[in-house]
Amino acid sequence: MTAFSDIGAERFALLLGLSLFFGFAFEEFYSGEKPHRPGGVRTFPLLALVGGSLYVLEPHFAIAFIAGLLVLGCWVDAYLRAQYARDPSIESGFIVPACNVLAYVLGPLALTQPLWICVATTVAAVLLLGGKRTLHDWAHRVSGEEIVTAGKFLILVGIVLPLLAGRPAIPYTSITPFGVWLAVIAVSSISYASYLLQRYVFPRSGILIASILGGLYSSTATTVVLARRSREAGMTAQFEAGIVAATGMMYLRVLAICSIFSLALGKALLLPTLVPCGLMLAFAWFRDRSAGRTVDVPDPAPNPLQLSTALIFAALLVAISIVTTFVSAHLGRAGVLGLATVVGVTDIDPFVLSLAQGGLAKLGIATAALAIVIATSSNNVLKAVYTLAFSRRRESWLPAGALVGIATIGIAVGYATLR
Repeated sequence: MTAFSDIGAERFALLLGLSLFFGFAFEEFYSGEKPHRPGGVRTFPLLALVGGSLYVLEPHFAIAFIAGLLVLGCWVDAYLRAQYARDPSIESGFIVPACNVLAYVLGPLALTQPLWICVATTVAAVLLLGGKRTLHDWAHRVSGEEIVTAGKFLILVGIVLPLLAGRPAIPYTSITPFGVWLAVIAVSSISYASYLLQRYVFPRSGILIASILGGLYSSTATTVVLARRSREAGMTAQFEAGIVAATGMMYLRVLAICSIFSLALGKALLLPTLVPCGLMLAFAWFRDRSAGRTVDVPDPAPNPLQLSTALIFAALLVAISIVTTFVSAHLGRAGVLGLATVVGVTDIDPFVLSLAQGGLAKLGIATAALAIVIATSSNNVLKAVYTLAFSRRRESWLPAGALVGIATIGIAVGYATLR
């Protein structure tokens, strides 16, 4: 009696509510697909009540609960065998037995575990149940090469990263091997999330959305792709909007990366990054609204989660960190700002991360933030050159000029706020 008396009314109400919700979703999904199947809006609450009661009766070893689970498994198996023998055309699968077992397990889960675990489990089950067709469609659209690449990256994250923990700093730098690989993971994760959204969630959403997503993982690559396409189709307002919007998203990516490793650096970069980002997105929005004819969306850049790309990025991060440490020690603040101008014509992420992870102690927040602003502006000038070179259209002067002009505004805001 004591075990039952310890259960509050709110737990009992939670159990009934979640099991009814699960049952309604199950019946809604299988009402037309499998009208004759075990489980539903009455069965699931009963299974949840039985599972919870048997667990509470003997919670130490849960023998009664396990016995009930075995009985449930035998019943579901017998039911499905009988249905299949009556009509061999009925599709057999594991989803229906799994839902019945989950409803049974939901009883002790709702009576003993925190609220968020119970709700999250039920909602996840309902989403997976209702998303069958969408998930199968995604599974057919994802190539095997991308799955293998993601698997290799996950192995490196789960194995290499823990092995690097506690290692001393790399000679001639102030960053550790763990910090280098953590930076690789941070940049690659943002890039990969943007790549998945562009390729599988918004594949035909228009050039502006595609450019915004592309700018999150490589604004330079997105600029080159759009400039090349405009050489054939003409530098339309849509291409102009896409080129500028991709660079605008670069500022958000830099701000996010810096904030991950140093909140103080992220706060210092708020105005110098959000002002040019806002101006670029506003320019892109107005140009996109004035666009006339539509143009096909360019294909997304290759999967950014390539192991060779990750290793090259790590090597660049270490090399740039060594150069930054040397310049800082011998040339001081002016040397680092000059280096930022030069580095801006390459990949700026390694330089940004070298400052965010190891350069703050020696340079200070203001100098490191100003160097990052200069690097981003220098990178804008490079993309303006790419726009002119790959497009070879007279109209490309408008997006190129916008990139250079807003980069100048970004430097002005940086010097005004970071002196």
